[in-house]
Amino acid sequence: MSEIPGTAGDVVWQSSPPGSIYDYIRIASFSIGPDGLIEQWSRRAAGLFGVAAHEAMGKDPVEAFMPSELRRDGHRRIGEVLDGKEWTGLVPFRMPGEDAVHGLAEIYVMPSETATGERAAVCIVVDVRALRLIETDLAASQAIFGQSPFGFVLFGTDLTVVRANQRFATVFGGQADDHRGRTVHDYLGAAEADRLTVTLERVLATGDSVTDLQLVGTAPGDAERRHWSMNLYRVHSGSGRPIGIAGLATDVTRRHIAAREAASARRNLALLNEASARIGNSLDLETTARELLDVAVPGFCDLASVDLYQSLLTGEETPPGSGGSLRGELVGGSAELRRVAFASAVSDALPGIPDPSSDAEPHTVDGPPALGALHRYPFGSPCAIALRTGHVEDVPGDDRGFVQSTLAVPLVAHDTVVGLVRFSRTKGSEPFGERDRALAGELAARAAVCIDNARLYRREHERALILQRSLLPPGDPEAAGLDIACRYLPGNTATEVGGDWFDVIELPGHRTALVVGDVMGRGLRAAVAMGELRTAVRTLALLDLEPAEVLSALDEVARGLGTPGAGTSADAGGGAQWPSRAAHKSREADLSEVYLATCVYAVYDPVTRRCTFANAGHLPPVVVEPGEAALLLDVPPGMPLGVGGEPFEEVEVELKEGALLALYTDGLVESRDHPLDEGLEALREALVEPARPLEDVCDHVLSSLDTRHGEDDIALLMARIQGLPADAVGDWRLPREPRSVGRARELARGRLIAWDLDDLVDTTELLVSELVTNALRYGEGEIRLRLLRDRTLVCEVWDAGLVQPRRRRARDTDEGGRGLQLVGLLSAAWGSRRTPRGKTVWFELPLPDGAPAAERTVEELLSMF
Repeated sequence: MSEIPGTAGDVVWQSSPPGSIYDYIRIASFSIGPDGLIEQWSRRAAGLFGVAAHEAMGKDPVEAFMPSELRRDGHRRIGEVLDGKEWTGLVPFRMPGEDAVHGLAEIYVMPSETATGERAAVCIVVDVRALRLIETDLAASQAIFGQSPFGFVLFGTDLTVVRANQRFATVFGGQADDHRGRTVHDYLGAAEADRLTVTLERVLATGDSVTDLQLVGTAPGDAERRHWSMNLYRVHSGSGRPIGIAGLATDVTRRHIAAREAASARRNLALLNEASARIGNSLDLETTARELLDVAVPGFCDLASVDLYQSLLTGEETPPGSGGSLRGELVGGSAELRRVAFASAVSDALPGIPDPSSDAEPHTVDGPPALGALHRYPFGSPCAIALRTGHVEDVPGDDRGFVQSTLAVPLVAHDTVVGLVRFSRTKGSEPFGERDRALAGELAARAAVCIDNARLYRREHERALILQRSLLPPGDPEAAGLDIACRYLPGNTATEVGGDWFDVIELPGHRTALVVGDVMGRGLRAAVAMGELRTAVRTLALLDLEPAEVLSALDEVARGLGTPGAGTSADAGGGAQWPSRAAHKSREADLSEVYLATCVYAVYDPVTRRCTFANAGHLPPVVVEPGEAALLLDVPPGMPLGVGGEPFEEVEVELKEGALLALYTDGLVESRDHPLDEGLEALREALVEPARPLEDVCDHVLSSLDTRHGEDDIALLMARIQGLPADAVGDWRLPREPRSVGRARELARGRLIAWDLDDLVDTTELLVSELVTNALRYGEGEIRLRLLRDRTLVCEVWDAGLVQPRRRRARDTDEGGRGLQLVGLLSAAWGSRRTPRGKTVWFELPLPDGAPAAERTVEELLSMF
């Protein structure tokens, strides 16, 4: 609305429509002259009746606008008015034209006079239909405004409350009229009121409505924070002039609470999903505890720590909460725990954390224990109660007010408490609620199961490792004509123990068997299978079989390990045979019972420096001769042990003095990131300086190759060839005649004297005489006598007979039969073995160490009779 600056008295002259009720009521005026005809016609009359002024002037209003049936009465009323009588009433009318529109008007007729004193009339006409619509709109508006369940408020252009409904007054107190003239600062805090004021000004200026404006405040007499959603729009007059801003407010506090709870539930669900994905990826106890804290901080809490029972970490079998541990809790608090993980999302962490290097007593709880420290919780503390009962306990905040809420949650797996996790929220964070307690228990339960699995795995891993190490040769084995070095590296704790093994077995004649094998599979079963196969190898080696025969027999043993009832079937059939078709199908149906292994078996003779190899699916041996590059021996790789059905081939290789022989398992040359060919080439390149000390060569190989991947066990057996010198061997062939016995004694005596072994002359002469005599009496063909001196003295008597000597107890009346008993009594060891052309009977004597030989007791001498 624009105003003319000039005024006259209290009257303000306006140049635009008034913008009042008349904008909504259809009202018009016209005048009737003394002759009863229209004399003046206003613009509003033209708009109301649809007749222009030039068309209406001079017409009879009754004839022009009233229906025919009412015209007679209308003329009478006009006459009365012209006689000076006022009249008010409802008069039907119609628009001129063929399609006349009928209406109803309320007419107020007032007598008037012309300038000449003649009587005339002024008529005020109001459209009744518009009045009825206004009444209806006012009634509807009042009903909506007064009966609305939402708070309704109308702000004027000065942003003060013009009107408010009863619902609005119910929330903010008083009656609806009491709120007139108030501003938004009377209802909201300063920040929210300023924000709403800016929004009101923008809506008033631009006319753009605002929907779902979120406001936060408190109602009078209620300290609870309330949330409102407010819709704002500009209100206009009938002429389009802005007259204020209407606001419709809805209390959405419950919606916000529900949304917050839903968001909390979604957050908790997401946290549990993250926990399922991240916790338990490792089978290490400490790593699993750190994974729990990585999930909980800062998504669930600000500070967290994990304590595990010390007995759990040391592998004790007794549960921490039973027996003596419980009695210890009753006396001195909880059982001993170790702080294995701690995480903080705040920069200053917990005030008063003791420095790990300080002299603080590790078993006190005066301050939070340092990471890795041992400690106990007092008997009556919430943490000790949680450990005893297995229920979540609330821990009071600290005195400084830094930590305001803490939950002590026991780690329970399979009804056994394995430790405790503490979740803390610092000042400024929302304290833990019931939903948080439930979530904390769920997180702890999931972590506890993973920790218990890690504990069980660690226990099995350690047992398997102990078993495996106990089955491996202790220290560096010794062998005649060989310098030996060996290494065994187990996989890391994240992988199960494998079935790798190696062995060095002394054979008769100063020969040595070198064995390296790998049982397929992992864990305790693989270690047990490895132990059984290693024992079988040593047993078969004592039979002095050829390498191919050893692997064939070992293959039968491996198949027996994986076939239920294999031993019974073998006994019934007269020997170890290939399992039946039914047993084969049974093994296919249950692969967990199949034992497969690879193995390479080599026998080295230091006299000839020849080595015989047989391979059961294992990696080829590596030989490095002086001045030459490393070579992979072409030993035919037979089928792995446990498969059966295929014979094994032998390869005999003569090795030069000082040559290097390496046997190994696949963990040395193969990993997930390095293929086998690449690993074999790297091994060959690492063996470029075979003349170095053998221990240094082993270390160089392990440091050069990628042996720290931890995916598999590694077994490495290296031997440097050092054949027996020619002067350490005595070899003679004797004719098959009685005087050869005396000749054998003479040859043995002479060689022992040359070797400065005078203390062994008498015993050796006696035993050589017995063996040569037996060869003459029970053997066949030419007789061969061989003496070998190394760490011990070995005497061998060869003949072409196939009958093996058998030691027996002679009867009192027998004149003979005591020769082998004498050999067994006077020698350190004796035995016989088959050869390609007969047999060999041998005995072994220890070299004298300077101490007087112990005399035989009477019982030992009488045992021969």
